[in-house]
Amino acid sequence: MPLTRRQTLEELAKIGHRPRKLLGQNYLIDGNIVTKSLTLAEVQAGDVVVEVGPGLGTLTRSLLEIGARVWAIEYDPEMVHYLRSEVVPDFPDQLHLVHGDAVKTPRAGLPDRLAAQPFKVVANLPYAISTPWMDAMLSGPLPERMVLMLQRETADRFAAASGSKKFGAISIFLQSAFDVLKGHAVPRSCFHPAPEVDSFLLNLRRKAEPFRFDDETRQTIRSLFQHRRKQMGSLIKRSGSAVTTGWIEEIEAAGFTAQSRPEDLPVELWQKLQRRTASG
Repeated sequence: MPLTRRQTLEELAKIGHRPRKLLGQNYLIDGNIVTKSLTLAEVQAGDVVVEVGPGLGTLTRSLLEIGARVWAIEYDPEMVHYLRSEVVPDFPDQLHLVHGDAVKTPRAGLPDRLAAQPFKVVANLPYAISTPWMDAMLSGPLPERMVLMLQRETADRFAAASGSKKFGAISIFLQSAFDVLKGHAVPRSCFHPAPEVDSFLLNLRRKAEPFRFDDETRQTIRSLFQHRRKQMGSLIKRSGSAVTTGWIEEIEAAGFTAQSRPEDLPVELWQKLQRRTASG
C-alpha cells in the first residue's frame, strides 16, 4: 500500500531526513494518485518498469506488489540507503536499485536485452531534470508506455500543439515518438512538502512507427527555437547549417512562408524537413 501522509512523516523522521528543494523532493502522499499512475500505464504482473527518483518507495512498493520488475534510480544517498534497508529485502528479485544521475542513466541501468523488449516508465520526475531526462530518454530505446508526474507547466510544454507559445523543440521530439493520451491533474496538496505549483500525470504511448531526428537536426531545431520570435527565413540564413538546405522550399510547399516562425510549423512538417535533409 502507498504511504499515507502520516506514514511519510514518520519514515522521514525515523531517518532524520529533511526534503531538499534543490533535489525536487516532494513526496507523494495520496494513494489515489499512485493507483491512477499504475492504471494509466496499465501495469501488470511481469512488466518491466523503469522508475526515476523513488524516494521513500511509495510508488515503488505499489509497482512491486502488482508483480512488476522495477529498475529504479535514486540520486540522494540517504534515500538509497533507506530503500536498500526497507524495500529491497522484501523484493530482492524484483527491485534493481541504482544510485546515480537519471539524466546520465535515464533507464536506471536497465540491461540492453530488456531495453530491446517492451518496457514502461512510471515515475514522479524531479521537476528540475524533466526536460534533460526526456531528451536523454528519446535518444535511446523507447518504452512502450510512459506515465510521468511532471510540473503542470512542463507537461503542457511537452504536449503543446504547434502555434502555441509553449510549443518547442522538446514538443516536436516527444510527439514524433509518442501519442499523448488523456492524463490526470494532480494538486499540490498531494505532496509533502507541497510544491509551489500543481502537477500533472502525462500519459504517453509509443507510436507504432516512432519518428527519430538525427543529432545534427535535433541541435539545429533547438537553436532555431532559441530565437522563436524570429522568422524562419532569417533563422535559416543565420544558421549557416547544411542541415537546413532546401528547408524554405519545403516550408513553402506545405503552405507556410519564410516569414513563419518556428512555433508555427507542425510536428509533421519538422519531420519532412528531416527527411529533406536525409535525402540530400
